[in-house]
This record gives sequence, structure tokens and C-alpha cells, in this order.
Amino acid sequence: MKKILLVCILIMLMLASACGNVEMTPNPNTSSEPKPETDESIIPKNTSDCFNAENINLDSETEKYFYGTWKVEKLLGFANSYNDASEYPTGQKFIGDEIIIKKDFFSSKGLKNYQKYQYELKNPLYEITATCYNSDSFYRLYKIAIPDLNINDVVKAIVINDPSTEFRIPAGLSFFVVNNDRLILLSEATIFELKKITD
Repeated sequence: MKKILLVCILIMLMLASACGNVEMTPNPNTSSEPKPETDESIIPKNTSDCFNAENINLDSETEKYFYGTWKVEKLLGFANSYNDASEYPTGQKFIGDEIIIKKDFFSSKGLKNYQKYQYELKNPLYEITATCYNSDSFYRLYKIAIPDLNINDVVKAIVINDPSTEFRIPAGLSFFVVNNDRLILLSEATIFELKKITD
């Protein structure tokens, strides 16, 4: 019995000795000190792909380009995920229609052939939901081939929200700003080019 007690005491001493020699150093990744917030923390590290975001307001350059009265100029094609050619074989129901996009007002009532697009909204919330830094990453994310989209074009996806509910409206309409010099309308799965007619 004394031998067993002696062995147990020796084991406990060795364990206590080993624990006492461990140096406690703080892990830099688990430090309780707050990390300084910099603009770099919100900038994507890999600009070869898309940067998905939530609730990013329009930057001033995009605002300047995006606001105005726009006319649906031409049909560009259809999203690859769904072909809506039976509904819009030549875009004839949208071509020539107008959309008003201003800082304090949005109206899609100019899309007169479709009741579900008849929206007017005071003080809309315009938000960028994704920024794609080249045509390949844009295609991977949206499965949309925009004609004449160059490899290094920057495409910003913009949605419009009702400020009272913060829900996206109108259903079925999305906008893509290309390099702040081209505006694309996606209606359901149909792609149109818009032309600014007034600022």
C-alpha cells in the first residue's frame, strides 16, 4: 500500500512540475484588445471577384450617374438561368418606356404595359448589393451575359427599397451600373439597356 501511495505522489509531483514550467503567452488572435477599425477592413482583398455586401449606400460618383430619367433603349438578351423569350421576344413591351430615378423619388410607372411594375416611391433607399470587378466574376454570380461587357468592367448591382418597410421594390426589377457610364435593367430574366434622357 505504501508503494502505491508513493507512486501516486511521484506522479502528482511530476504533473505539477510539468504544469509549472508551461509559459503562458497570449495568443495574438485571441487578444481582448479591440482591433482598430480601418477602411481596409471593408475593402475586399481579392478584387478579381465579386464583393457581396448588404446595405451599402451609393457612392457619390454612382449617384451622379444613376439619378435621372431613363428610357428603355434596346433588348440585350436573356439571363442564362431562364429564357423568357416567349414573353419578350423582341422587347416590344418595354422599348421606349421610361423610369425616373432621383434621390428623393422613384417611378416605374413609365413601364406602362405591366401593372405589377407600377410603383412610385418618395425618398427611396438605393443600395449596392454587390460589386463585381470583372465580367467573369459578374457572370459567375448572376449567370447573365451582358453584350459588350469588357473583361475589366466594374459592375454594381443596385436595388431600390421602400424606406417605410425596407423591402425591395418593385418586384422583378434590378439595375446594374457598369463603370458609371452604362445602365442595365434586368426585368425578370430579360436584359435591357437604358439611355439617360434627363438628369
